[in-house]
Amino acid sequence: MKRAWLGIGSNIGDKAAMLDAAVAGLGARPGIRVTGRSADYRTPPWGDTDQDWFLNGALAVETELDPHGLLDACLAVERDLGRVRERRWGPRVIDIDLLSYEGATVADERLILPHRFVRERAFVLVPLAEIAPDLAIGGETVAEALAKLDRTGIVPA
Repeated sequence: MKRAWLGIGSNIGDKAAMLDAAVAGLGARPGIRVTGRSADYRTPPWGDTDQDWFLNGALAVETELDPHGLLDACLAVERDLGRVRERRWGPRVIDIDLLSYEGATVADERLILPHRFVRERAFVLVPLAEIAPDLAIGGETVAEALAKLDRTGIVPA
């Protein structure tokens, strides 16, 4: 089993219920066991800021799947929950991002690991720091990367 860390988010409909459904959906997939979950955090929109606020969280999982298999499982859960990709950084009923996968560095057309923006986004690092502050990503820990970022507007839900 390998460990991996995921980011989850929603800004359409019942956001908390959607995060709960994503966690349940991931836990029901063969080869995935959810081992940790952060609190949910209300966060301002990022990128495309003309949209509703988000509810974000982080998960730790153990998996028998390789990184691409885990990505496929995340995308399948998104589809099962009604995710439709219409515009980059736009509103979404659910978003599940593979942030880091133990022992893996991947850079191909489908997946980049660790996630290329993980150390730049406080809305990802705040919940991730709750469950994995000492996780090393890109030569620094999650806690060290978070210390460099503005957390304005990110509050526990």
